[in-house]
Formats: sequence, structure tokens, C-alpha cells
Amino acid sequence: MSKDKQSPTLPTSSRPLILGSTSRYRKELLSRLKIPFESVAPNVDETPHNQESPKDLALRLALAKARAVALKNPEAVVIGSDQVADLEGMPLGKPGNHTNAILQLQRMRGKTVIFQTALSVVCIASGYERTDLAAVKVKFRDLSDAEIESYLRAEEPYDCAGSAKSEGLGIALLESIENDDPTALIGLPLIRTCQMLREAGVKL
Repeated sequence: MSKDKQSPTLPTSSRPLILGSTSRYRKELLSRLKIPFESVAPNVDETPHNQESPKDLALRLALAKARAVALKNPEAVVIGSDQVADLEGMPLGKPGNHTNAILQLQRMRGKTVIFQTALSVVCIASGYERTDLAAVKVKFRDLSDAEIESYLRAEEPYDCAGSAKSEGLGIALLESIENDDPTALIGLPLIRTCQMLREAGVKL
């Protein structure tokens, strides 16, 4: 799913690249591309709208983050991203603490959760703006309370949507993963990111 405001063919650009996020996971992922970038907090209100679906929430916030940073840096190419765990239509964000993480994992055990990871790239100066979604289906094992407690004590994934870090010990909680962009579950779909950055004139 994508929304194109304008997708011009742009020449290779020397524009600065900004990641509109202070997430350590997204910074690590973007660093894999070996291109210089700055990380800037977007300072966007992430409160869901009334009856807003997890997919729509992720898309709205990714674009809002990119636009917020781009408005202050109009010459830059800005990346915004957001991830919302979708449990049967209900959004699950970052637990923030141990108690909330227990409740999240108890709700998800034995179920399929769709991690809706949205990505936006915006450059005001060139008129480029695109938003896309990388959905990842994750089937959780029927976890016992003891397994949940042990996992949380070992990894403390309180800053991760859905309380599970698939790139770490959280992989042991899962039965299966279905997706077409392996990094999407970690927080930034790099395949789509590369495609959009090329379109925006960033040389990779």
C-alpha cells in the first residue's frame, strides 16, 4: 500500500539525510546502508485517534514524523517510521514496563499478531513524499507464564511494540514469521527504505 504525493525522477542528490527517530533499533538498521545521516526526534503525539485501526495509526504516525522533521529541514531527505502491533484489530504499542509487557505477551500467546511497520520519506525542497507499509505476520507460541516471566527478565524489551525482540531472545517466543522485508519486524523495512531513497535522489 502506498500513497504518492509526488514521485518525480530526481538526479543524484547531495541533500542531507535525516532519520526522524531516536530509536536505537532504527538507527542501527539505517547504519547498515553505510551512508551518513543525522537522527532527530520528531516530537509527534502518538495518541491513537478514536477507532483508528493499527494499520492506519502506523501510516499516519510515520508520515507525521517525517513531515514534522522535514518542516524544520526542508532541504533534507527525511525518513519517518512507526510500528504498531495489531492483535485482532487492537493496537499494541510499547509496553513501557514489566507489568504491561506481561499483559501484552499473555494476550498474544498462541495467536497471530500483525506488526504494521509504516515508512515515509519526505523532501520538501524536491516535492518528494511517499508512504508505504510493510506488514509482518507473527505467530506466537502458546507461552506459559513462566516462559513469559523468564524472557522479560532476560531481555527487558519494554521499548518494543508487542514486547518481543525477534532479533534477540524473543525469537524463541515465536512459531513462525511471514514477511517480504526481513528488517521490517525490527522497526525499519530496509528494502522499501532503499527503494524510496533512490527515488528521492539519494545515492546508495
